[in-house]
Amino acid sequence: MDLTFTHRFAKVNGINIHFAEKTPSFTDNGASRPPPVILFLHGFPELWYTWRHQMAALSSLGYRTIAPDLRGYGDTEAPESADAYTSLHVVGDLIGLIDAVVGGDREKVFVVGHDWGAVIAWHLCLLRPDRVKALVNMSVVFEPWNLKRKPISMFKSFYGDDYYICRFQDYGEIEAEFAKVGTERVLLEMLTYRNPGPILLPKGKSYDDPVSLPSWLTEYDVKYYVSKYEKSGFTGPVNYYRNMDRTWEMMGAFSNAQVKVPVKFIIGDQDLTYHIPGTKKYIHDGRFKSHVPLLDEVVVLKGVGHFLHEERPDEISKHIHDYFLTF
Repeated sequence: MDLTFTHRFAKVNGINIHFAEKTPSFTDNGASRPPPVILFLHGFPELWYTWRHQMAALSSLGYRTIAPDLRGYGDTEAPESADAYTSLHVVGDLIGLIDAVVGGDREKVFVVGHDWGAVIAWHLCLLRPDRVKALVNMSVVFEPWNLKRKPISMFKSFYGDDYYICRFQDYGEIEAEFAKVGTERVLLEMLTYRNPGPILLPKGKSYDDPVSLPSWLTEYDVKYYVSKYEKSGFTGPVNYYRNMDRTWEMMGAFSNAQVKVPVKFIIGDQDLTYHIPGTKKYIHDGRFKSHVPLLDEVVVLKGVGHFLHEERPDEISKHIHDYFLTF
Protein backbone atom coordinates (compact mmCIF):
# COMPACT_ATOMS: atom_id res chain seq x y z
CA MET A 1 0.00 0.00 0.00
CA ASP A 2 1.32 3.43 -0.99
CA LEU A 3 1.83 5.47 2.19
CA THR A 4 3.18 8.61 0.55
CA PHE A 5 1.20 11.81 1.02
CA THR A 6 1.24 15.42 -0.13
CA HIS A 7 1.55 17.96 2.69
CA ARG A 8 0.05 21.42 2.35
CA PHE A 9 -1.00 24.44 4.41
CA ALA A 10 -4.11 26.60 4.24
CA LYS A 11 -4.67 29.95 5.97
CA VAL A 12 -8.23 29.74 7.27
CA ASN A 13 -10.16 31.18 10.20
CA GLY A 14 -7.11 33.17 11.28
CA ILE A 15 -4.65 30.26 11.58
CA ASN A 16 -2.39 28.17 9.35
CA ILE A 17 -3.69 24.61 9.10
CA HIS A 18 -1.46 21.76 7.99
CA PHE A 19 -3.11 18.89 6.18
CA ALA A 20 -2.04 15.73 4.42
CA GLU A 21 -3.68 14.76 1.18
CA LYS A 22 -3.78 11.76 -1.11
CA THR A 23 -5.46 11.94 -4.48
CA PRO A 24 -6.71 8.94 -6.42
CA SER A 25 -4.64 7.57 -9.27
CA PHE A 26 -7.90 7.12 -11.19
CA THR A 27 -11.55 8.08 -10.97
CA ASP A 28 -14.54 5.98 -11.95
CA ASN A 29 -17.12 8.74 -11.59
CA GLY A 30 -16.59 10.36 -14.98
CA ALA A 31 -13.55 12.14 -16.32
CA SER A 32 -15.17 15.57 -16.12
CA ARG A 33 -16.07 15.33 -12.44
CA PRO A 34 -13.63 15.71 -9.54
CA PRO A 35 -13.32 12.73 -7.18
CA PRO A 36 -15.42 12.71 -4.00
CA VAL A 37 -13.61 14.10 -0.96
CA ILE A 38 -13.27 12.43 2.45
CA LEU A 39 -12.26 14.67 5.35
CA PHE A 40 -10.66 12.73 8.23
CA LEU A 41 -10.67 14.19 11.76
CA HIS A 42 -8.28 12.78 14.36
CA GLY A 43 -8.49 12.58 18.15
CA PHE A 44 -6.14 12.77 21.14
CA PRO A 45 -3.24 12.13 21.34
CA GLU A 46 -3.06 11.71 17.60
CA LEU A 47 -2.43 13.67 14.40
CA TRP A 48 -3.40 13.46 10.73
CA TYR A 49 -1.05 10.44 10.70
CA THR A 50 -3.57 8.24 12.51
CA TRP A 51 -5.56 8.02 9.23
CA ARG A 52 -2.68 6.96 6.98
CA HIS A 53 -4.09 3.47 6.34
CA GLN A 54 -7.59 4.67 5.53
CA MET A 55 -6.29 7.50 3.32
CA ALA A 56 -4.17 5.09 1.30
CA ALA A 57 -6.92 2.49 0.97
CA LEU A 58 -9.69 4.90 0.02
CA SER A 59 -7.61 6.98 -2.37
CA SER A 60 -6.89 3.73 -4.22
CA LEU A 61 -10.67 3.34 -4.59
CA GLY A 62 -11.15 6.74 -6.20
CA TYR A 63 -11.51 9.17 -3.29
CA ARG A 64 -9.54 12.32 -2.61
CA THR A 65 -8.57 12.01 1.05
CA ILE A 66 -7.67 14.94 3.28
CA ALA A 67 -6.60 14.82 6.95
CA PRO A 68 -5.65 17.98 8.85
CA ASP A 69 -3.74 18.36 12.05
CA LEU A 70 -6.50 19.99 14.07
CA ARG A 71 -6.02 23.39 15.70
CA GLY A 72 -3.16 23.20 18.22
CA TYR A 73 -1.87 19.83 16.99
CA GLY A 74 1.25 18.91 15.06
CA ASP A 75 2.18 21.36 12.33
CA THR A 76 -1.03 23.37 12.57
CA GLU A 77 -0.87 26.72 14.33
CA ALA A 78 -1.76 26.78 18.04
CA PRO A 79 -3.46 29.98 19.24
CA GLU A 80 -2.07 31.15 22.58
CA SER A 81 -5.43 31.81 24.22
CA ALA A 82 -6.74 28.76 26.05
CA ASP A 83 -10.25 29.98 25.20
CA ALA A 84 -9.65 29.55 21.46
CA TYR A 85 -10.31 25.80 21.39
CA THR A 86 -14.09 25.42 21.57
CA SER A 87 -15.87 23.18 19.10
CA LEU A 88 -17.15 26.28 17.33
CA HIS A 89 -13.59 27.46 16.68
CA VAL A 90 -12.65 24.09 15.19
CA VAL A 91 -15.81 23.80 13.10
CA GLY A 92 -14.93 27.24 11.72
CA ASP A 93 -11.48 25.93 10.82
CA LEU A 94 -13.00 22.99 8.95
CA ILE A 95 -15.51 25.05 6.98
CA GLY A 96 -12.64 27.33 5.98
CA LEU A 97 -10.54 24.32 5.00
CA ILE A 98 -13.34 22.84 2.89
CA ASP A 99 -13.83 26.18 1.16
CA ALA A 100 -10.10 26.63 0.52
CA VAL A 101 -9.18 23.10 -0.51
CA VAL A 102 -12.33 21.66 -2.08
CA GLY A 103 -13.56 24.94 -3.54
CA GLY A 104 -16.89 26.71 -3.53
CA ASP A 105 -19.09 27.55 -0.57
CA ARG A 106 -21.66 24.86 -1.35
CA GLU A 107 -19.45 21.83 -1.87
CA LYS A 108 -20.15 18.81 0.33
CA VAL A 109 -17.64 16.30 1.63
CA PHE A 110 -17.75 12.93 3.32
CA VAL A 111 -16.47 13.08 6.92
CA VAL A 112 -14.81 10.45 9.13
CA GLY A 113 -14.11 11.19 12.80
CA HIS A 114 -12.68 9.48 15.86
CA ASP A 115 -12.42 10.53 19.53
CA TRP A 116 -12.15 14.36 19.59
CA GLY A 117 -12.49 14.23 15.83
CA ALA A 118 -15.84 12.51 16.37
CA VAL A 119 -16.98 15.26 18.76
CA ILE A 120 -16.00 17.91 16.21
CA ALA A 121 -17.67 15.92 13.41
CA TRP A 122 -20.96 15.80 15.34
CA HIS A 123 -20.83 19.55 15.83
CA LEU A 124 -19.90 20.12 12.19
CA CYS A 125 -22.94 18.10 11.11
CA LEU A 126 -25.19 19.83 13.65
CA LEU A 127 -24.10 23.35 12.72
CA ARG A 128 -23.39 22.94 8.98
CA PRO A 129 -25.23 19.90 7.61
CA ASP A 130 -25.21 21.63 4.23
CA ARG A 131 -21.47 20.83 3.88
CA VAL A 132 -21.54 17.11 4.75
CA LYS A 133 -22.70 14.29 2.45
CA ALA A 134 -22.47 11.58 5.08
CA LEU A 135 -20.52 10.74 8.23
CA VAL A 136 -18.74 7.68 9.57
CA ASN A 137 -18.05 8.41 13.24
CA MET A 138 -16.19 6.33 15.77
CA SER A 139 -15.97 5.93 19.55
CA VAL A 140 -17.87 9.02 20.75
CA VAL A 141 -21.66 9.16 20.47
CA PHE A 142 -23.72 12.27 19.83
CA GLU A 143 -25.62 13.40 22.89
CA PRO A 144 -27.91 16.42 22.76
CA TRP A 145 -27.31 19.41 24.99
CA ASN A 146 -28.55 18.67 28.49
CA LEU A 147 -28.87 21.24 31.28
CA LYS A 148 -28.08 18.57 33.88
CA ARG A 149 -24.97 17.19 32.16
CA LYS A 150 -22.33 19.91 32.27
CA PRO A 151 -19.28 17.89 31.18
CA ILE A 152 -16.61 18.37 33.86
CA SER A 153 -18.94 18.06 36.86
CA MET A 154 -20.51 15.01 35.22
CA PHE A 155 -17.15 13.27 34.76
CA LYS A 156 -16.13 14.14 38.33
CA SER A 157 -19.33 12.53 39.56
CA PHE A 158 -18.57 9.40 37.52
CA TYR A 159 -14.86 8.95 38.20
CA GLY A 160 -13.56 11.50 40.71
CA ASP A 161 -10.88 14.18 40.51
CA ASP A 162 -8.17 11.82 39.20
CA TYR A 163 -10.00 11.16 35.95
CA TYR A 164 -7.74 12.39 33.14
CA ILE A 165 -10.25 14.94 31.79
CA CYS A 166 -10.59 16.44 35.27
CA ARG A 167 -6.81 16.50 35.72
CA PHE A 168 -6.46 18.40 32.43
CA GLN A 169 -8.48 21.40 33.61
CA ASP A 170 -5.85 23.51 35.45
CA TYR A 171 -3.73 25.37 32.92
CA GLY A 172 -0.10 24.28 32.95
CA GLU A 173 -0.42 21.64 35.66
CA ILE A 174 -0.65 18.54 33.52
CA GLU A 175 1.88 19.95 31.06
CA ALA A 176 4.42 20.20 33.90
CA GLU A 177 3.73 16.59 34.91
CA PHE A 178 4.04 15.41 31.31
CA ALA A 179 7.36 17.26 30.99
CA LYS A 180 8.73 15.30 33.96
CA VAL A 181 7.50 11.99 32.59
CA GLY A 182 8.71 12.65 29.05
CA THR A 183 6.84 12.99 25.76
CA GLU A 184 7.46 9.45 24.57
CA ARG A 185 6.28 7.83 27.78
CA VAL A 186 3.13 9.97 27.91
CA LEU A 187 2.23 9.05 24.34
CA LEU A 188 2.94 5.38 24.96
CA GLU A 189 0.71 5.38 28.03
CA MET A 190 -2.16 6.87 26.03
CA LEU A 191 -1.74 5.01 22.75
CA THR A 192 -1.34 1.58 24.33
CA TYR A 193 -4.16 1.98 26.87
CA ARG A 194 -6.38 -1.10 26.51
CA ASN A 195 -8.41 -1.13 29.72
CA PRO A 196 -12.11 -0.43 29.06
CA GLY A 197 -12.19 1.37 32.39
CA PRO A 198 -11.47 5.09 32.88
CA ILE A 199 -8.00 6.64 32.54
CA LEU A 200 -6.93 7.83 35.98
CA LEU A 201 -3.94 10.12 36.47
CA PRO A 202 -3.45 10.60 40.23
CA LYS A 203 -0.74 13.04 41.22
CA GLY A 204 2.52 11.17 41.77
CA LYS A 205 1.48 8.33 39.48
CA SER A 206 4.35 5.91 38.79
CA TYR A 207 5.43 5.32 35.20
CA ASP A 208 8.02 2.63 35.94
CA ASP A 209 6.22 -0.35 34.41
CA PRO A 210 7.48 -1.38 30.96
CA VAL A 211 5.23 -0.66 27.99
CA SER A 212 4.90 -3.14 25.13
CA LEU A 213 3.86 -1.95 21.71
CA PRO A 214 0.75 -3.58 20.24
CA SER A 215 1.10 -5.11 16.79
CA TRP A 216 -0.56 -2.13 15.12
CA LEU A 217 1.84 0.47 16.60
CA THR A 218 5.44 0.43 15.34
CA GLU A 219 8.56 2.12 16.63
CA TYR A 220 8.41 4.36 13.56
CA ASP A 221 4.85 5.40 14.42
CA VAL A 222 5.88 6.28 17.97
CA LYS A 223 8.87 8.29 16.78
CA TYR A 224 6.68 10.25 14.38
CA TYR A 225 4.20 11.17 17.11
CA VAL A 226 6.99 12.01 19.55
CA SER A 227 8.74 14.27 17.03
CA LYS A 228 5.59 16.31 16.51
CA TYR A 229 4.52 16.51 20.16
CA GLU A 230 8.01 17.50 21.26
CA LYS A 231 7.80 20.36 18.80
CA SER A 232 4.25 21.58 19.47
CA GLY A 233 3.65 20.36 23.02
CA PHE A 234 0.49 19.16 24.75
CA THR A 235 -1.10 22.51 25.61
CA GLY A 236 -3.07 22.91 22.38
CA PRO A 237 -4.58 19.40 22.50
CA VAL A 238 -5.30 19.62 26.24
CA ASN A 239 -7.06 22.96 25.68
CA TYR A 240 -9.87 21.07 23.94
CA TYR A 241 -10.66 19.46 27.30
CA ARG A 242 -10.39 22.82 29.06
CA ASN A 243 -13.12 24.14 26.78
CA MET A 244 -15.61 21.33 27.25
CA ASP A 245 -17.72 23.36 29.67
CA ARG A 246 -17.37 26.49 27.52
CA THR A 247 -18.54 24.62 24.42
CA TRP A 248 -21.44 23.23 26.45
CA GLU A 249 -22.43 26.78 27.44
CA MET A 250 -22.19 28.00 23.83
CA MET A 251 -24.27 25.10 22.50
CA GLY A 252 -27.26 25.78 24.74
CA ALA A 253 -29.08 27.31 21.77
CA PHE A 254 -29.08 23.86 20.16
CA SER A 255 -30.99 22.09 22.91
CA ASN A 256 -33.05 19.25 21.40
CA ALA A 257 -31.50 19.80 17.95
CA GLN A 258 -30.97 16.67 15.86
CA VAL A 259 -28.05 15.68 13.67
CA LYS A 260 -29.68 15.39 10.25
CA VAL A 261 -26.85 13.89 8.23
CA PRO A 262 -26.63 10.20 7.21
CA VAL A 263 -24.42 8.41 9.75
CA LYS A 264 -22.72 5.09 10.36
CA PHE A 265 -21.32 4.70 13.87
CA ILE A 266 -18.55 2.27 14.85
CA ILE A 267 -17.20 1.47 18.31
CA GLY A 268 -15.09 -1.28 19.89
CA ASP A 269 -16.54 -3.28 22.73
CA GLN A 270 -13.28 -2.76 24.67
CA ASP A 271 -13.27 1.01 24.07
CA LEU A 272 -13.34 3.01 27.29
CA THR A 273 -15.95 5.30 25.68
CA TYR A 274 -18.32 2.35 25.30
CA HIS A 275 -18.12 1.83 29.06
CA ILE A 276 -18.90 5.40 30.16
CA PRO A 277 -21.92 5.00 32.46
CA GLY A 278 -25.13 4.87 30.46
CA THR A 279 -23.50 4.85 27.00
CA LYS A 280 -24.25 1.25 25.99
CA LYS A 281 -27.89 1.63 26.95
CA TYR A 282 -28.13 4.97 25.14
CA ILE A 283 -26.72 3.48 21.94
CA HIS A 284 -28.96 0.44 21.90
CA ASP A 285 -32.29 1.56 23.43
CA GLY A 286 -33.29 3.91 20.61
CA ARG A 287 -32.31 7.26 22.12
CA PHE A 288 -29.18 7.59 19.97
CA LYS A 289 -31.30 7.02 16.86
CA SER A 290 -33.89 9.53 18.07
CA HIS A 291 -31.23 12.26 18.23
CA VAL A 292 -29.55 11.16 14.98
CA PRO A 293 -32.59 10.19 12.87
CA LEU A 294 -30.48 9.33 9.79
CA LEU A 295 -28.36 6.87 11.78
CA ASP A 296 -28.24 3.97 9.35
CA GLU A 297 -26.06 1.52 11.24
CA VAL A 298 -24.26 0.93 14.54
CA VAL A 299 -21.30 -1.46 14.43
CA VAL A 300 -19.80 -2.83 17.66
CA LEU A 301 -16.48 -4.53 16.94
CA LYS A 302 -15.70 -7.44 19.24
CA GLY A 303 -12.38 -7.45 21.07
CA VAL A 304 -11.39 -4.02 19.75
CA GLY A 305 -10.21 -1.08 21.84
CA HIS A 306 -10.23 2.69 21.43
CA PHE A 307 -7.90 3.09 18.44
CA LEU A 308 -10.03 0.82 16.27
CA HIS A 309 -9.02 2.41 12.96
CA GLU A 310 -5.38 1.56 13.70
CA GLU A 311 -6.07 -1.78 15.34
CA ARG A 312 -8.30 -2.95 12.46
CA PRO A 313 -7.29 -0.66 9.56
CA ASP A 314 -8.54 -2.82 6.68
CA GLU A 315 -11.85 -3.56 8.35
CA ILE A 316 -12.47 0.12 9.11
CA SER A 317 -11.51 1.14 5.57
CA LYS A 318 -14.05 -1.36 4.23
CA HIS A 319 -16.77 -0.05 6.55
CA ILE A 320 -16.10 3.49 5.33
CA HIS A 321 -16.05 2.54 1.67
CA ASP A 322 -19.14 0.33 1.83
CA TYR A 323 -21.14 3.13 3.46
CA PHE A 324 -20.00 6.04 1.31
CA LEU A 325 -20.51 3.93 -1.82
CA THR A 326 -24.28 4.17 -1.21
CA PHE A 327 -24.30 7.94 -1.84
